[in-house]
Amino acid sequence: MEMIHWCWVVVGFVMGWCWYKSIKNKAMEERSGVPKGNPGWPVIGETLDFIASGWSSRPVTFMEKRRSRYGKVFKTNILGKPVIVSTDLEVNKVVLQNIGNTFIPAYPQTITEILGESSILQINGSLQKRLHALLGGFLRSPHLKARITRDIEIYVNQTLHSWKDHQVVYVQDEVRKITFDVLVKVLVSVGPGEDLNFMKREFAEVVKGLICLPIKLPGTRLYKSLKAKERLLKMVRRIVEERKAAMDRGDYEFQRGPPKDAVDVLLRDTGDSTERLSLDFISSNMIEMMIPGEETMPTAMTLAVKFLSDSPVALNQLLEENVELKKRKAVSREDYAWTDYMYLPFTQNVINETLRMANIINAVWRKAVKDVKIKDYLIPEGWGVMASFTSIHMDEENYENPYQFNPWRWEKAGSVNNNNSYTPFGGGQRLCPGLELSKLEISIFLHHLVTTYKWVAEKDEIVHFPTVKMRKKLPITVTPLPPVI
Repeated sequence: MEMIHWCWVVVGFVMGWCWYKSIKNKAMEERSGVPKGNPGWPVIGETLDFIASGWSSRPVTFMEKRRSRYGKVFKTNILGKPVIVSTDLEVNKVVLQNIGNTFIPAYPQTITEILGESSILQINGSLQKRLHALLGGFLRSPHLKARITRDIEIYVNQTLHSWKDHQVVYVQDEVRKITFDVLVKVLVSVGPGEDLNFMKREFAEVVKGLICLPIKLPGTRLYKSLKAKERLLKMVRRIVEERKAAMDRGDYEFQRGPPKDAVDVLLRDTGDSTERLSLDFISSNMIEMMIPGEETMPTAMTLAVKFLSDSPVALNQLLEENVELKKRKAVSREDYAWTDYMYLPFTQNVINETLRMANIINAVWRKAVKDVKIKDYLIPEGWGVMASFTSIHMDEENYENPYQFNPWRWEKAGSVNNNNSYTPFGGGQRLCPGLELSKLEISIFLHHLVTTYKWVAEKDEIVHFPTVKMRKKLPITVTPLPPVI
């Protein structure tokens, strides 16, 4: 009995000491400027609440509840790590613009495991800037846009043509056939055939492990994804090696012309002789850059169809604008130029509003490499920072009636380029290099969709965790439209 008594005394003392230390640390943090908040439960913190909000129709509820209690910037604990969450526009801007010497990328362990430490998502400094500049220049180039427009049109029309034999079409699955094929063509110039089919199968396995339990035992999701990455890397490495060997022999037909794909761009770059890009580095990053073709682009296209289905007025105006373009092309008998699609003003408004509401990239994750003071907030060294884009996009201070699909809000000239509250492609030094190409692809898809079919969408819901998707893949019933004359 006496032993039990002393055990309870020790337990009580330890619990009391922990409580005292937590109160003391909390008081010290508040005095030093660390944002207020609640660390939640031991180990898991507030992770369950965070995930639950992602499964709801309003994923910002996690942010909204804490913002109302603690302010626009607050502390929490997600996946066992202390995190400062910012829903403040000015704080987000500082986080996005200060990368390398103040903040570094910090993503979940499974993403780092699969993509690797040399991933464009993880690297910093001069190498990141160099890679971003090379790829951004290529993806924005008029030469690529002119050439890839033909390919996108072919893939879009092939997919749409196949719909006429189906009563119900699952948009989310169908558009992935377009986006992945286009992106693989841009990256490594692989067209339809066995190699492309292999890439599709293996990459679908890879992305399943990006958000999962960080356990690498045989049979686990992460283990399967890493094995799929090995198989895919072997194929991509072979393509890169063959291209490099042809260049070294001087018999590679495109060596003196414009680069035909991203592999060309990176192999041709001489850079600093001490920092030549290795074949492994190029191969691995080609795989990482396939993610938009499998995830983000199909989601953007699917949600554009979803929002238009729910807004007949917007759909009608989009149809009128695109029918007018199609009639002009029928009369002139000219091929479409990439500028024809990009200069459709209401179509671009629809795309901008879709990206604002979709929040496909809902936040960026960073880690402070030193104590950082932003406004009146202190972010301690080693703490994670989550700059929430969703909270900014769905804030009434930034957008009137933010939950209403309203493409007309973008009619003001320059409202996208000069809008710090609009960040669907990130910002700062890590602004997505493929943003213009992404908008071009969505524009081409919407043009041919609305001038080929009318449709009725079944009721479906958006799920925001682990990634943004339609719960039932957005089933629609399509009816062909008469040809435009």
